[in-house]
Parts: sequence; C-alpha cells; structure tokens
Amino acid sequence: MIFNEQSAKMIAQFLLQIKAIKLETHKPFTWSSGLKSPIYCDNRVILSYPNIRNHVVNHLSKEIEYKWGLPNAIIGVATGAIGIGALVANQLSVPFAYVRPQPKKHGRKNQVEGKIENHSDVIVIEDLISTGKSSLEAVDAIHKSIDVNIKAVAAIFDYGFDNTKNRFENHQIDYCSISDYNHLIDQAYQTNYLSKSDFNLLKKWRQDPENWVNNLNYGIKD
Repeated sequence: MIFNEQSAKMIAQFLLQIKAIKLETHKPFTWSSGLKSPIYCDNRVILSYPNIRNHVVNHLSKEIEYKWGLPNAIIGVATGAIGIGALVANQLSVPFAYVRPQPKKHGRKNQVEGKIENHSDVIVIEDLISTGKSSLEAVDAIHKSIDVNIKAVAAIFDYGFDNTKNRFENHQIDYCSISDYNHLIDQAYQTNYLSKSDFNLLKKWRQDPENWVNNLNYGIKD
C-alpha cells in the first residue's frame, strides 16, 4: 500500500537513478531465504544523496503526519532504517530510538536503543518491506521492551506481496510505503531501463516469486 501515486513514481525513479535498486532478470539475486529475485534493494544508499535524501525524508514525514497524526516518537528498524528514521524524527521534532534484530549479548542487553516514554504513540520506520516477517518481529520486540502504542509501520519501499498484507492484518498493524514494486517496474519500463520482455519477466516474479525462476529457462516473448 502506498501513500501517494505521483510521488511513488518519482521516488521509484530516484531509486533507479542512484542504483539503490538494481534489476537483473537473467542473473537473479538470491535472498537470505533462498528465494531467487530479479531485484536487489539497498535504500541506505539514499543517505549519500542529499537532495534525494531530503525529498524522501520530507515526503515520509508529511505522509506520516497526514495519515496517522503527529506521533510521540519514531523507532527505526536496524540497520537499514536507522539513518532515515532519525532524520524523519528530526523533521517531526520527536524522540527517536531504534530496534535491533536481537538483544545485545553484553552490557544492558537492550534490544531497543533510546528513550521512549511509556504509552507513546509510535511510528516504526522501515527501509523496505518484503514478506513483512522481519518488520513484525521488530514490532513484537518493541512491545516486549516498552509499553507503547505502535500506530503503523511506514517504509520507503514495499514489494507488495499478498501474504505481506495478510501478515499485517493478522497482527492488526497498519502499514504504508512511499513507493513500491509495481511503480518501480512501470517507471523502469517507461524510461527504457527495461525492455518489454524483461518487464514481463518482472511482472511474473511479482505474481509468483517462488516459481518465477522457472520462467528464465523458457523466456517470455514481447
């Protein structure tokens, strides 16, 4: 789910421009889950481009406040959303903290780093949402660490899988992104970043990511 159609196209173009997102149909990437994917996303690259970074932060901050109201705090998911999350919190003038994948094994053994008051209304920031599993694990970790009301997860990019939507609904957590997979491949095709055959292959992956790699053996004609 996205905040705004027009902005989603613009941000997709930015991500392609700075190579935060790479598309490769014939030599797919392998995710940690083992899934073969034609897309690799590293939104931390955004931090190195001030104009694009400011655009992303301003738009994310504006849409968060418009959709859910001004939160009491922002929590970024480590490591990809620490930088953007801190900048969004600064833009909104609210406290910031971040959540680790696992508690530290030494010191205070914290999983959430930073000071957030109990009963705060919180927005969790993600750099990207794929299956939603790691995002919701972060939500659960926050709830175990502090007594807060998590209003939503807001992300830069969302792959738009159906099972992701189901996971968030089952968790009763709202989520949105400022760009997504469909807008990305549309923009890539319209700007001649992709051929028609590659565009079709990428659409097939979105429809059936587990079995998509089998299409590479036969190809999809224009």
